[in-house]
Amino acid sequence: MPIDDLPGERSTRPSRRTFLSAATVTAAATVAAATGAAPAAGAATTRPGRPGPGRPTRPQPPDRELRNLLREIDQRRIEAIVRRLAAFGTRHTLSRQDDPERGIGAARDWIYREMRGYAARSGGRMSVDLQSYVQEPASRIPVPTRITDVVATLRGTSAPNRLYVVTGHYDSRASDVMDATSDAPGADDDASGVAVLMELARVMATRRPEATIVFAAVAGEEQGLYGSRYLATQYRAAGADIQGMFSNDIVGSSTGDDGTRDRRTVRLFAEGVPTAETPAEANIRRSVGGENDSSTRQLARFVADVAENDATGMTVRVIYRRDRYLRGSDHIPFLEQGWPACRFTEPNEDFAHQHQDVRVENGRQYGDLPEFCDFAYIARVAKVNAAVLWSLAPAPGTPKGVVIDTSGLTNDTTLRWQRGDEPDLAGYEIVWRETTAPEWTHVIEVGDVTEATIALSKDNVFFGVRAVDTAGHRSPVAFPRPRS
Repeated sequence: MPIDDLPGERSTRPSRRTFLSAATVTAAATVAAATGAAPAAGAATTRPGRPGPGRPTRPQPPDRELRNLLREIDQRRIEAIVRRLAAFGTRHTLSRQDDPERGIGAARDWIYREMRGYAARSGGRMSVDLQSYVQEPASRIPVPTRITDVVATLRGTSAPNRLYVVTGHYDSRASDVMDATSDAPGADDDASGVAVLMELARVMATRRPEATIVFAAVAGEEQGLYGSRYLATQYRAAGADIQGMFSNDIVGSSTGDDGTRDRRTVRLFAEGVPTAETPAEANIRRSVGGENDSSTRQLARFVADVAENDATGMTVRVIYRRDRYLRGSDHIPFLEQGWPACRFTEPNEDFAHQHQDVRVENGRQYGDLPEFCDFAYIARVAKVNAAVLWSLAPAPGTPKGVVIDTSGLTNDTTLRWQRGDEPDLAGYEIVWRETTAPEWTHVIEVGDVTEATIALSKDNVFFGVRAVDTAGHRSPVAFPRPRS
C-alpha cells in the first residue's frame, strides 16, 4: 500500500537562499552612461550608486500552466509502474531478452508499449524508439549483449533543436552484479526513477513545449553505464544541443538505514570542474576562479530556484560533487560529452534494501522490494523534475558565447554574449555575487542587448548572464569566459 502523504509537512532545514539586506543594495540599474553619452548599438552601460548595482534575486514562481501540470502527477500510477517493473523478477542486463514474462526483455517491451500509449495522445509531437546496439565483451559484460534504451522524444514547437533529457535505468541487479538469474526486483534502484520519467512523459505528452524534452529509460547501468553512454554518444554524433540532463537514480525511499525519515528533501549531485574540461580550460579556471561555476552548477542553481516552492512541497539539497563515493549514475556519460548534467537521489539511503538478494533472515525481509518504497515521496520527486523541465522548456536557452572583457585595467566590468533567436525573447539580465557566496545574490536588468558595462570590479565579484522571455521565464545562468 502507498505510504500516506503528509499535507502541509515541510522540511525544517533552513532555507539555502540568503540575500544581502535591502539597505546594502541599490535599485535596478539604468541603461545609460554617467556621462550621458549614448551607448553603442546593442550595448548597455550602468553607473549605479554605491555599494553595488542591482536588486536582490528572487526565486521564479510556478506559473498557472506548471501548477496545472503538477496537479496531474498521479501517485497511484507511479506505484503501479514500480510494482509492474518489480514483477518481472529480474531486469538484469544479462537476463533473458526473449521471455515474455521475466527478464529485461519483458521489461523493455512493456515500457515501450506504455510509452507508445502516451505518445498516441500527443498529436504526433512525441515519438518513441528502441535504440539498440550490441556491446562486445567488456567489464561486467562476459558475452556479446544487446543493450536497448527506450527513448520518448517530445519535440519542441519553436526551439526543437534545444534538448533537455531525463533518464532512469530499468535494469536491476542482485548482490552479485554478474548474477542474471536470481530475483532482483529493483524497486528503488531503479524502478522508482523509471516511474518518474514515465509519469512525466504521460502528463507532458499532450502539451506543447517550446524546446524538446527527451524521456529515456536506459539499460546497462549496473554493468557500467552502457545504455546512457550509448545514448550520449549518439547525441554527440548528431550534434545535439543538450542544455540540461537529469538522472533519477534511487529516488524511491524517504527513509535511511538508521530510520531517519525526510519526506521533503531530494539530493541533487552537481560536479564543479567539468569532466570534459581541456588542460587549457583548466589553466584558465585556476587563474581566474569559477571552480564553483560550471554549467552543471548553474543548472543545479536553476533547479533550486524553480523547484523549491509550495507547488512541489520539496527542498532540493544540492551536493557539490559529481556523485556519491563508490557510485556513479547515468548523468556521467553526458558530463563526459561536455553537457550540464545532474543526478537526483533520495536523501538517506538504506543499503540493506539495495543490491540485496530477496530473502528473510531472523524475521527481517531483505531485497529491493516495492514494500520499502514511499510512493508519495516518488510523486514529489516527479514534481521536482516536472517543475524543472517545464521551467526550462518554455524559457530562452542558456546564453552562448558569454565573455568578460579582460583587455584593460579598469574597475568597470564589460560582458558580451550572442543574442538568442527565440521569438519571445525579451532581453537579458546580469547576475552577480561575492566570490565567497554560493548563489547569485543580485540581478541587473540590461534589456535586449548583447553587451553591458557594470560599474563593479570584475576582480572582486563573479558575474553571469541569463536570458528572459516576455512571460518572465528565465534561462539558467551562463558564466563568462575571460577574453582579452
